[in-house]
Amino acid sequence: MTGIEVVLSVLGGIVLLSIAVVVTFVLVVRAVVRRVRRERVASGAALRARARVSRGPQREVLALRVRLDEALRSGAAAIELVASPRSELPRLFGRIRDEGAVLDLQLRLLESERDPAVLARERAAARERVDQVEQLVRHVRSAVASGLSGTTDDSLAALRSEVDREVAAVRAGIDELQALNRRDGARTATAGRPQTTTSTVRDEGNRP
Repeated sequence: MTGIEVVLSVLGGIVLLSIAVVVTFVLVVRAVVRRVRRERVASGAALRARARVSRGPQREVLALRVRLDEALRSGAAAIELVASPRSELPRLFGRIRDEGAVLDLQLRLLESERDPAVLARERAAARERVDQVEQLVRHVRSAVASGLSGTTDDSLAALRSEVDREVAAVRAGIDELQALNRRDGARTATAGRPQTTTSTVRDEGNRP
Protein backbone atom coordinates (compact mmCIF):
# COMPACT_ATOMS: atom_id res chain seq x y z
CA MET A 1 0.00 0.00 0.00
CA THR A 2 1.44 3.34 -1.05
CA GLY A 3 1.60 6.44 1.13
CA ILE A 4 -1.28 8.07 -0.77
CA GLU A 5 -3.48 5.04 -0.20
CA VAL A 6 -2.69 5.12 3.51
CA VAL A 7 -3.60 8.80 3.71
CA LEU A 8 -6.84 8.23 1.80
CA SER A 9 -7.69 5.30 4.06
CA VAL A 10 -7.10 7.41 7.17
CA LEU A 11 -9.18 10.27 5.77
CA GLY A 12 -11.95 7.84 4.88
CA GLY A 13 -11.95 6.49 8.41
CA ILE A 14 -12.10 10.01 9.85
CA VAL A 15 -15.05 10.88 7.60
CA LEU A 16 -16.93 7.73 8.57
CA LEU A 17 -16.22 8.36 12.24
CA SER A 18 -17.46 11.97 11.91
CA ILE A 19 -20.66 10.78 10.24
CA ALA A 20 -21.22 8.24 12.99
CA VAL A 21 -20.70 10.90 15.67
CA VAL A 22 -23.14 13.29 13.99
CA VAL A 23 -25.79 10.59 13.54
CA THR A 24 -25.40 9.50 17.16
CA PHE A 25 -25.71 13.10 18.37
CA VAL A 26 -28.88 13.66 16.33
CA LEU A 27 -30.44 10.46 17.65
CA VAL A 28 -29.59 11.38 21.25
CA VAL A 29 -31.04 14.88 20.83
CA ARG A 30 -34.25 13.47 19.34
CA ALA A 31 -34.57 11.00 22.20
CA VAL A 32 -34.09 13.77 24.77
CA VAL A 33 -36.66 15.98 23.04
CA ARG A 34 -39.21 13.15 22.94
CA ARG A 35 -38.59 12.39 26.61
CA VAL A 36 -39.02 16.05 27.59
CA ARG A 37 -42.25 16.24 25.63
CA ARG A 38 -43.59 13.10 27.29
CA GLU A 39 -42.70 14.47 30.71
CA ARG A 40 -44.41 17.77 29.92
CA VAL A 41 -47.55 15.97 28.76
CA ALA A 42 -47.55 13.84 31.91
CA SER A 43 -47.00 16.84 34.19
CA GLY A 44 -49.77 18.78 32.46
CA ALA A 45 -52.19 15.86 32.81
CA ALA A 46 -51.31 15.49 36.50
CA LEU A 47 -51.85 19.21 37.05
CA ARG A 48 -55.29 19.12 35.42
CA ALA A 49 -56.23 16.06 37.47
CA ARG A 50 -55.24 17.83 40.69
CA ALA A 51 -57.30 20.86 39.67
CA ARG A 52 -60.37 18.68 39.17
CA VAL A 53 -60.20 16.93 42.53
CA SER A 54 -59.15 19.92 44.66
CA ARG A 55 -61.61 22.06 46.59
CA GLY A 56 -61.76 25.61 47.90
CA PRO A 57 -59.31 28.44 47.14
CA GLN A 58 -56.51 25.99 46.30
CA ARG A 59 -58.60 24.72 43.40
CA GLU A 60 -58.71 28.24 41.97
CA VAL A 61 -54.93 28.51 42.27
CA LEU A 62 -54.53 25.18 40.46
CA ALA A 63 -56.93 26.39 37.78
CA LEU A 64 -54.64 29.37 37.22
CA ARG A 65 -51.67 27.02 36.90
CA VAL A 66 -53.60 24.98 34.31
CA ARG A 67 -54.40 28.12 32.31
CA LEU A 68 -50.76 29.21 32.45
CA ASP A 69 -49.51 25.77 31.39
CA GLU A 70 -51.92 25.58 28.46
CA ALA A 71 -51.00 29.09 27.29
CA LEU A 72 -47.27 28.32 27.33
CA ARG A 73 -47.81 25.02 25.51
CA SER A 74 -49.86 26.81 22.88
CA GLY A 75 -47.13 29.40 22.39
CA ALA A 76 -44.40 26.75 22.18
CA ALA A 77 -46.37 24.84 19.53
CA ALA A 78 -46.64 28.01 17.44
CA ILE A 79 -42.95 28.90 17.83
CA GLU A 80 -41.95 25.46 16.51
CA LEU A 81 -43.47 26.51 13.18
CA VAL A 82 -41.37 29.67 12.84
CA ALA A 83 -39.15 29.09 9.81
CA SER A 84 -37.17 32.33 9.61
CA PRO A 85 -33.91 32.18 11.61
CA ARG A 86 -33.96 35.98 11.84
CA SER A 87 -37.38 36.13 13.49
CA GLU A 88 -37.49 37.73 16.92
CA LEU A 89 -40.49 35.69 17.98
CA PRO A 90 -38.56 32.69 19.42
CA ARG A 91 -36.42 35.00 21.56
CA LEU A 92 -39.45 36.98 22.73
CA PHE A 93 -41.37 33.82 23.52
CA GLY A 94 -38.34 32.63 25.50
CA ARG A 95 -38.77 35.70 27.71
CA ILE A 96 -42.48 34.99 28.06
CA ARG A 97 -41.70 31.39 29.03
CA ASP A 98 -39.19 32.58 31.65
CA GLU A 99 -41.76 34.93 33.16
CA GLY A 100 -44.30 32.12 33.08
CA ALA A 101 -41.91 29.81 34.96
CA VAL A 102 -41.50 32.42 37.70
CA LEU A 103 -45.26 32.92 37.84
CA ASP A 104 -45.82 29.16 38.13
CA LEU A 105 -43.44 29.05 41.11
CA GLN A 106 -45.42 31.87 42.73
CA LEU A 107 -48.64 29.93 42.16
CA ARG A 108 -47.12 26.77 43.64
CA LEU A 109 -46.18 28.75 46.72
CA LEU A 110 -49.67 30.20 46.86
CA GLU A 111 -51.14 26.67 47.00
CA SER A 112 -49.77 26.30 50.53
CA GLU A 113 -51.10 29.67 51.77
CA ARG A 114 -53.65 29.30 54.57
CA ASP A 115 -54.38 32.94 55.41
CA PRO A 116 -57.69 33.72 53.62
CA ALA A 117 -56.93 37.46 53.31
CA VAL A 118 -53.47 36.91 51.86
CA LEU A 119 -54.78 34.16 49.59
CA ALA A 120 -57.55 36.37 48.19
CA ARG A 121 -55.18 39.29 47.57
CA GLU A 122 -52.41 37.25 45.97
CA ARG A 123 -54.84 35.19 43.91
CA ALA A 124 -56.27 38.34 42.33
CA ALA A 125 -52.76 39.57 41.44
CA ALA A 126 -51.80 36.16 40.06
CA ARG A 127 -54.95 36.03 37.94
CA GLU A 128 -54.01 39.37 36.38
CA ARG A 129 -50.52 38.10 35.55
CA VAL A 130 -51.89 34.89 34.01
CA ASP A 131 -54.21 37.04 31.88
CA GLN A 132 -51.15 38.99 30.72
CA VAL A 133 -49.31 35.81 29.72
CA GLU A 134 -52.34 34.52 27.80
CA GLN A 135 -52.59 37.83 25.94
CA LEU A 136 -48.90 37.76 25.06
CA VAL A 137 -49.19 34.21 23.73
CA ARG A 138 -52.16 35.23 21.60
CA HIS A 139 -50.03 38.01 20.08
CA VAL A 140 -47.23 35.53 19.38
CA ARG A 141 -49.59 33.04 17.75
CA SER A 142 -51.14 35.81 15.67
CA ALA A 143 -47.70 36.91 14.46
CA VAL A 144 -46.76 33.32 13.59
CA ALA A 145 -50.03 32.82 11.74
CA SER A 146 -49.41 36.00 9.75
CA GLY A 147 -45.95 34.79 8.80
CA LEU A 148 -47.29 31.39 7.65
CA SER A 149 -50.10 32.83 5.54
CA GLY A 150 -49.63 33.03 1.79
CA THR A 151 -48.25 36.38 0.65
CA THR A 152 -47.87 38.23 -2.61
CA ASP A 153 -45.67 41.12 -3.61
CA ASP A 154 -48.59 43.50 -3.10
CA SER A 155 -49.31 42.33 0.47
CA LEU A 156 -45.70 41.92 1.64
CA ALA A 157 -45.38 45.45 3.00
CA ALA A 158 -48.71 45.20 4.83
CA LEU A 159 -47.70 41.84 6.32
CA ARG A 160 -44.40 43.24 7.58
CA SER A 161 -46.22 46.15 9.21
CA GLU A 162 -48.67 43.77 10.90
CA VAL A 163 -45.90 41.52 12.24
CA ASP A 164 -44.03 44.59 13.52
CA ARG A 165 -47.15 45.65 15.40
CA GLU A 166 -47.52 42.19 16.92
CA VAL A 167 -43.86 42.16 18.00
CA ALA A 168 -44.29 45.62 19.54
CA ALA A 169 -47.37 44.38 21.40
CA VAL A 170 -45.41 41.39 22.72
CA ARG A 171 -42.60 43.66 23.91
CA ALA A 172 -45.05 45.99 25.66
CA GLY A 173 -46.85 43.06 27.26
CA ILE A 174 -43.60 41.59 28.60
CA ASP A 175 -42.60 44.95 30.08
CA GLU A 176 -46.02 45.26 31.73
CA LEU A 177 -45.82 41.73 33.11
CA GLN A 178 -42.37 42.40 34.58
CA ALA A 179 -43.64 45.65 36.10
CA LEU A 180 -46.53 43.76 37.73
CA ASN A 181 -44.10 41.25 39.22
CA ARG A 182 -41.87 44.04 40.54
CA ARG A 183 -44.80 45.89 42.09
CA ASP A 184 -46.09 42.68 43.67
CA GLY A 185 -42.65 41.92 45.11
CA ALA A 186 -42.32 45.41 46.55
CA ARG A 187 -45.80 45.23 48.08
CA THR A 188 -45.02 41.85 49.66
CA ALA A 189 -41.76 43.15 51.12
CA THR A 190 -43.50 46.22 52.54
CA ALA A 191 -46.31 44.14 54.04
CA GLY A 192 -43.80 41.87 55.75
CA ARG A 193 -41.79 44.69 57.34
CA PRO A 194 -42.73 45.28 61.00
CA GLN A 195 -44.08 48.72 61.79
CA THR A 196 -42.44 50.57 64.63
CA THR A 197 -43.74 53.59 66.41
CA THR A 198 -41.28 55.83 68.19
CA SER A 199 -42.67 58.04 70.87
CA THR A 200 -40.74 60.36 73.13
CA VAL A 201 -42.14 61.25 76.50
CA ARG A 202 -40.71 64.32 78.14
CA ASP A 203 -41.39 64.96 81.79
CA GLU A 204 -40.13 68.43 82.57
CA GLY A 205 -41.02 68.10 86.20
CA ASN A 206 -38.71 65.10 86.70
CA ARG A 207 -35.61 66.80 85.31
CA PRO A 208 -32.90 67.40 87.90
